[in-house]
Amino acid sequence: MSIPFPSMQRPLVAILRGVKPEETEAIVGVLIEAGMTAIEIPLNSPDPFRSIATAVKLAPAGVLIGAGTVLTAEDVDRLNDVGGRLMVSPNVDTEVLALAHHHGMVTLPGVFSPTEALLAVRSGASGLKFFPASVLGASGIAAIRAVLPAGVMIAAVGGVSDQNFAEYIKGGVTAFGLGSSLYKPGMGAADVAARAKATVTAYDRAIAKG
Repeated sequence: MSIPFPSMQRPLVAILRGVKPEETEAIVGVLIEAGMTAIEIPLNSPDPFRSIATAVKLAPAGVLIGAGTVLTAEDVDRLNDVGGRLMVSPNVDTEVLALAHHHGMVTLPGVFSPTEALLAVRSGASGLKFFPASVLGASGIAAIRAVLPAGVMIAAVGGVSDQNFAEYIKGGVTAFGLGSSLYKPGMGAADVAARAKATVTAYDRAIAKG
């Protein structure tokens, strides 16, 4: 049984690739304050599970915390141990998805083709992460979306930012993963806060315009 992607005021996932545990509290704090509703710490970051545990303790109800670049069942178990509830992967691994569902996690596997997208849907994914979105483009995602079951949650990751929300929303994208446009290793909390506020403002404006 799949876990549905939760309803959020702003389905924006902040991707903190490369964040260090000692930086996590300050950076996650400003992201939550700015209105970000999901935070992903990729597992190729330094000591990622310690950072995820810190983020879980900080996050209020309604803010989803988890890991990205999840590749193995062991990763899923460790994510569960530190309280992570969001499992993001670059691929569709049915074993990994099944275990994440067993732990009650929201799952967002990476897809690029109709074959991968339909396999992920059949495997009970909470949503589909089209990556890299900049290669497919909004029109490419829209074309694949036409063959998917109605109501599937579509996220765009890779090359999306506050500059192009509107075109992806028109193509049926309902969630966004934001990496380097929001955070790069070495950035301080003040810089991340400014980018997060600009991102939230741009998203709200794009939604209001429809």
